[in-house]
Amino acid sequence: MDREEVRALLREVSAGVRQPDEALHELVAGPLSGDGVRDLGFARLDTHRALRTGDPEVVYGEGKKPAHIVTLLRTLLGQPGHRSALATRLSDEALSAVAGAFGADGVRIDTEARCAAVGAAGPAQGGVLVVTAGTTDEPVAREVAFVAREFGCAAELVRDVGVAGIHRLLAVRDRLDAADCLVVVAGMDGALPSVVAGLVSAPVVAVPTSVGYGSSFGGIAPLLTMLNSCGPGVVVCNIDNGFGAAVAAARMIRRMVRRETGRPVAVGS
Repeated sequence: MDREEVRALLREVSAGVRQPDEALHELVAGPLSGDGVRDLGFARLDTHRALRTGDPEVVYGEGKKPAHIVTLLRTLLGQPGHRSALATRLSDEALSAVAGAFGADGVRIDTEARCAAVGAAGPAQGGVLVVTAGTTDEPVAREVAFVAREFGCAAELVRDVGVAGIHRLLAVRDRLDAADCLVVVAGMDGALPSVVAGLVSAPVVAVPTSVGYGSSFGGIAPLLTMLNSCGPGVVVCNIDNGFGAAVAAARMIRRMVRRETGRPVAVGS
């Protein structure tokens, strides 16, 4: 449960819709249970992240056994509240295991993003536009879009508009301008975020990718370019870190919606 879900539960008790004992049981099963950790033997799962940050706990699948990933997702899905459970950086074997464990109707999978989510996704609020410099940036971009959607944002992709053909970017300027937040994914020289930042008023989150020839040093060259951006309003995530960029964008949009509506926004509500 996150803070807004706890707040809604307390409102229902105050209005007489829910009985105090019923609400207490739900709180004890959720945010008041234990010390906020489920010890599964192979991992100590954080069950209070949503209450602290508003973000769901996410399973980082790199190096984990497929069976352990399934167990972690089942445990997260069983927590009180209304949110999906998400896993990133999954191997082909892990993707197959998750699909088999939850069934076609119970899981959302993007094999190129190497992400999976189970449980009901909430309504989308605010728009994230993911912009790629080239088609080889697609896996990281799709991770951004997948995670942003699970974190409660609408997300669309604009592909292959790098600075080597700047007319491609200018042709989609209206879409850039309409976004609440942009995540710009680029390898090689990493120049695209600076150009985008000079065209829009929305926040720009830059993600360098490990795409490029030898002198790009596995993404270090675009990372340094983005850190030295002359475009205002650019914040930079680590190399290939689509997940981190998506969370940053989602948090910005949550705050924006909160200020516009005067109420907190719950992920997955």
